[in-house]
Amino acid sequence: MTRRPRLLTTAAAGAMSALLLAGCGGGGDDDASKPKDKIAGADTGDTVSPSATASDPSTADRPKIEMPADLSYTFDWPKTGNKDKDAVLSDSEQSIKAVDLAIVNQNALDKAYLYYYEGEAAAGTQKFIQNYVDHKAGITGAYRFYSPTVAVAKDGTASFSYCEDQGKAYVKYLKTNKIKKTEVTAKSYVVYHTSLKKNGKGVWVIQKIISQSGSAECQP
Repeated sequence: MTRRPRLLTTAAAGAMSALLLAGCGGGGDDDASKPKDKIAGADTGDTVSPSATASDPSTADRPKIEMPADLSYTFDWPKTGNKDKDAVLSDSEQSIKAVDLAIVNQNALDKAYLYYYEGEAAAGTQKFIQNYVDHKAGITGAYRFYSPTVAVAKDGTASFSYCEDQGKAYVKYLKTNKIKKTEVTAKSYVVYHTSLKKNGKGVWVIQKIISQSGSAECQP
């Protein structure tokens, strides 16, 4: 997933389409000639304990996700009253923060996000995070997520779409501590479409994710 297309440079815009085709919703200056690194545990989910439950992010075996004070999140997606749908919402919230935690930790193989991503989504997310590591860049500011649409199938799969407002979120360069503030435009509003499955440990893991910045449906 990489999820969010927080572009580090103008050139990253051209790379975004390729990342979307790879099941990744984020953008970056990734070198397509580089071989993909194997994601430890991405397909097996072997860090997950059998006691995990998808509706409880505080379960002891789940990764502890604590974000720095300069990052804030608003999730405007209220509970539906449906156990499975609410579990998808809960796990998706944790997965979003887990990717940002990997950026904060400057670790493209951070265990927290690998808990919530598999296959193509995990590979794309690794590249997305590595782009930040290569640029010695972090993130700061406020993110808001809204307009959720979730559907759960009887075969243990689900689809989840939502919007993100990146208008108050910025790239921060770690060497200089300089924050790259950008003007709020239509591209500050992004729509995401994710495909998930409930694994054997009870966690809704993301298998594919695509995004589109400037989405009309996400405009205020």
